[in-house]
Amino acid sequence: MKLLTHNMLTSNIIKGVTKGFPLGITSTKVEVKEVDFNPAFVVKTLTKIDYPALYQAAKDIGYADGLPEKLEDNIKENEELLKKLHNALLQVEVIEGELVCPESGRKFPIANGIPNMLLQENEVENVAQ
Repeated sequence: MKLLTHNMLTSNIIKGVTKGFPLGITSTKVEVKEVDFNPAFVVKTLTKIDYPALYQAAKDIGYADGLPEKLEDNIKENEELLKKLHNALLQVEVIEGELVCPESGRKFPIANGIPNMLLQENEVENVAQ
């Protein structure tokens, strides 16, 4: 699971959970897989994600080296930083680990790079049909 994917996941369908974001993340196996660098894609993606959540996830799995806690406005001109962000977003993959709901503590396993977000019937918030 790429950290870009992690940044889009939430556990807000669990009973009693109102936000469910950002999910905590731990890893027991991480791989870095090379992906072609596209600075325009990285810049565009940064406008659509929650950067503090990305930074925390990268830090939690040990891949935040060189990432700032907060992004500056002049990021388009900083190719070195864009490459580090590209690495965190697209190249770092959690193969084994787990996600943790910040409100309920519910754990979701990650196996073979795929998070299992399935809930038990009794965990699901009743949603009017």
